[in-house]
Amino acid sequence: MSGSEGQGSTAVGMRRYATGFVARLTERNRLPLDYSVASLRVVDFLVDGLRKGAADRERAAGALFGLGAYVGEVLVRRAGAVWVDFDAQQRAYFGQPVGVRMPDGRVWNPLGKVVNRFEVGREESLQTFYLLLHGRVRQEVA
Repeated sequence: MSGSEGQGSTAVGMRRYATGFVARLTERNRLPLDYSVASLRVVDFLVDGLRKGAADRERAAGALFGLGAYVGEVLVRRAGAVWVDFDAQQRAYFGQPVGVRMPDGRVWNPLGKVVNRFEVGREESLQTFYLLLHGRVRQEVA
């Protein structure tokens, strides 16, 4: 992990990091990053753009971390998750310092999911990840 993550590398700082990242990203680009489930398609598109731009993972690390923070924040706002600091075993397994815990107690790694999208491509859709996610709060349709 590079130093660009700053305060975003602990559970306490992730919401602030995600909102700051979105503000920086959208001040020059009109992107619909509104923390909706539908906005995860935009994240898929952005990660695909990084891949097509031939950025290697190290050069793309800051953007991938920011997009992962955004995906995690969507899980917090829409699925009832909370940010958690991973313990040593979880850090070793996931390769990330933080993740989210769902209402049913399951732990997920949105930062790693974004990296997977970058490395694998379309098969790792972030919107599909959300829609198939176990343990999320189901929102009532009015």
